[in-house]
Amino acid sequence: MHNITRRFTLAASAGLLAAGVARAAEPIRAWQFKFSSIEDGTLNFADYKGKVLLVANTASFCGFTYQYEGLEKLHAALKDQGVEVIGCPSQDFNQESGKNATIKDFCDATFGVQFPMTGLVHVKGPDADPFYKWVKADQDGWEPSWNFNKVLIGRDGLIQGTFGSLDEPGGRTLTKALDKAMKMRVG
Repeated sequence: MHNITRRFTLAASAGLLAAGVARAAEPIRAWQFKFSSIEDGTLNFADYKGKVLLVANTASFCGFTYQYEGLEKLHAALKDQGVEVIGCPSQDFNQESGKNATIKDFCDATFGVQFPMTGLVHVKGPDADPFYKWVKADQDGWEPSWNFNKVLIGRDGLIQGTFGSLDEPGGRTLTKALDKAMKMRVG
């Protein structure tokens, strides 16, 4: 009888161990991604671990370019509360300059942008940056359909939502989603 109990216990332990290994697979988190910075360095999302990120693909010559102003206001207002806005300039919609220095100068001079920005990046299609490929895989095929689409990352590094160009930085939809993400605690 003791031998049967011991075998059962060992078998159950092995089964639990195997199940535990399967459950231990961690989801991919935003903290795993890096971009080249608009200033020739590296923009490492791991540096923002525990913060809420609002990642927007941007362009200098778009009808939505005015959103830089709203993104900067949002950044200034919420930075001390753990929210970081990150701009990702992209030429995927043929409305951006081809040089990082020109983009940075435009953003600084026209909108006083202080939030971090990546270097020029692809946000859709087969050449998309790995971050945007991750978003597409995680969000049932979502990818930016135009400039100033946004991805909201929670404090846990997981995607909390995706938003289109019409979702303004100070608008109701984005504000509500940001408020919810800011309340989220990482345990």
